[in-house]
Amino acid sequence: MAISRGRGRDRSTNYWPGFVDAMATLLLVIIFLLVVFMLSQFFLSQEISGRDTVLNRLNSQISELTQLLALSRGNNRDLQDQIASLQANLASTQSDKDRLQGLVDNKTGAASQAGGRIATLENQLSDEKRLSARALSQVELLNQQISALRRQIAALEDALEASESRDRESQTKISDLGRRLNVALAQRVQELSRYRSDFFGRLREILSQRSDIRVVGDRFVFQSEVLFSSGSDEINVAGREELDKLAEAVNQLAGEIPDEINWVLRVDGHTDARPVSPTSRFRSNWELSAARAISVVRYLIDKGVDPKRLVAAGFGSNQPLDDGTTDEAYAKNRRIELKLTTR
Repeated sequence: MAISRGRGRDRSTNYWPGFVDAMATLLLVIIFLLVVFMLSQFFLSQEISGRDTVLNRLNSQISELTQLLALSRGNNRDLQDQIASLQANLASTQSDKDRLQGLVDNKTGAASQAGGRIATLENQLSDEKRLSARALSQVELLNQQISALRRQIAALEDALEASESRDRESQTKISDLGRRLNVALAQRVQELSRYRSDFFGRLREILSQRSDIRVVGDRFVFQSEVLFSSGSDEINVAGREELDKLAEAVNQLAGEIPDEINWVLRVDGHTDARPVSPTSRFRSNWELSAARAISVVRYLIDKGVDPKRLVAAGFGSNQPLDDGTTDEAYAKNRRIELKLTTR
């Protein structure tokens, strides 16, 4: 009876599903590794402002995942080896059972010994089944980890897509702001150019009778002799009369230029290359040119010109209009220049 029950149980046992489960487990491990790789790619772009740092962190994660893949593959190979061993043991057991069954049929006296052998083999088979169940539990744990990683990858992909969308919107806004800023700057330059042209036109009308006052490019030039005595920064009587006309024109222009145009009238002092007199209170032409420019600025301020619209600069003899050494060249280089510009 015991032999009959053992034979029935052996005939109903099918080990092929276990082998199929092991192969499915291998496939799931590979899918898990692919999903892990996708997760690392998502982490790479999670923070747009710190992409390089995130990339390094993701590379580290990829390395760890690669190690995990290698470990999983090793575990998978171990499982395959265990399955192969179980199959070999099963085949050996089946062969032993067939041999014992033949002995039982031929020799009744050997039935007891065969039954003991079968019991031993069944115990071994039970142990091997427990090992297989443990391997299946490990596969299930890996499947759960794969599912969790899939969810994390999906969340990371959503965050990356949102970040890229925000980045595209920001780039579009920056481009639009830059274009509008360029247009606004061009308009301001055009407006300032128009006011500069009006300013110089008025100065030409006011000072047209003086041959020693002229326009050179975008600058209005006073010869120093019009405003100052030789070696002095004190404005003479004739110079005050001319600067009164200039102050009136500047005040009129200041009322017409819009407040959003940040303009200034720059007063530049220039001298010739000859050294200052030893008796002069100025140690160099540079100091003399700066003092004359400051005197003009102070006089214009006294006449009501807004101080924040005035700038004084001294250049000494470093920017001559004529490089000659004649008296005429020196006279041309001694000058006060006015230039309307923006800050």
